Amino acid sequence: MKKYSNYIIIIYLLFFACKDFNDKKMDAWKSEVFQAEKAFNDMAQKEGLAKAFEFYAANDGVIKRNRKVIEGKRAIKKWYENDFRPNESLIWSPTFVDVSKSGDMAYTYGDFILTYPDSLGNRKESTGVFHTVWKRQEDGSWKFVWD
Repeated sequence: MKKYSNYIIIIYLLFFACKDFNDKKMDAWKSEVFQAEKAFNDMAQKEGLAKAFEFYAANDGVIKRNRKVIEGKRAIKKWYENDFRPNESLIWSPTFVDVSKSGDMAYTYGDFILTYPDSLGNRKESTGVFHTVWKRQEDGSWKFVWD
């Protein structure tokens, strides 16, 4: 009986050691995605939305704007160059991040603020919630596949 209880204790200890390792790995991945989302917003503020969306989109990335699906990195950049006016601004910040157990997919959501001039030139704000799906690339970086 003592022999079996030793095995049970060993299995129990291994289980919790692995769980702790997996929790740390998951926390690290969540931090990576959070930082990618933050860097994405920072680049948008400094270099413009077209450049930021082009940089952070996966080659097969997709966005939905004005009831239209825009597919691919180049099409996304073109949409922001043509349809987003320079006197508009968009800022966002993630409030939630989750990552798949395999560490290759993630999603974020949070609040955004779109600021724009109305027909009289007064500044208006529109707020909402964004949702982004991220995919780890072969080089280890994170790019969005849906926004």
